[in-house]
Amino acid sequence: MRLLRRSTPRNDKYGVMNMLREFLKGLFKENPVFVLMLGLCPTLAVSTSFANGLGMGIATTFVLVSSNLTISITRKLFPQRMRIPCFIIIIATFVVIVERILSAYLPELNRQLGIFIPLIVVNCIILGRAEAFASRNSPARAVVDGLGMGFGFTAGLLIISIIREALGSGKIFGVSISTEFEPVALMLLPPGAFLTIGFILALKQMKRKR
Repeated sequence: MRLLRRSTPRNDKYGVMNMLREFLKGLFKENPVFVLMLGLCPTLAVSTSFANGLGMGIATTFVLVSSNLTISITRKLFPQRMRIPCFIIIIATFVVIVERILSAYLPELNRQLGIFIPLIVVNCIILGRAEAFASRNSPARAVVDGLGMGFGFTAGLLIISIIREALGSGKIFGVSISTEFEPVALMLLPPGAFLTIGFILALKQMKRKR
């Protein structure tokens, strides 16, 4: 009984630590945007403002967590040859839910994000986590993985969005920085998105080498 009592807290501690590592992995070590370089299409397209980046990040995180949980629970029900089509159907279901909610309660944000909300279905982050992690792990670990990857994707979107909004429109969170600042319209165009993420990755590599 003494051995059992002593070992239980340690096992719980290690379980919590493992979950924490799974969560932090998506933020830093395996960040979808700055490390894995996944989901760059919506990242570059919608990161023209903080509101757009936050909206896309929350929508993607919801779909990622919900599909991870559902796939982890039902993974043994799918035939091996049919797992990918089944995963896509599950992901598409949650994307439709997000699209309906946005169109009903946040129509302006839905208009700004446009086609990139339906395209969450084929976002390589979501399908990749479904195949590589959710289909092989418990529901709890799948949810934590989805949260970590979703928050990491959202963080990447927000960093790029803040930089582009500040330089391209002279605003941060919709508030003007200074009347003397001359915005650079290029930063709100596709080339500005490539320049922003390129500089961020270059600074990251410089820091890593040091």
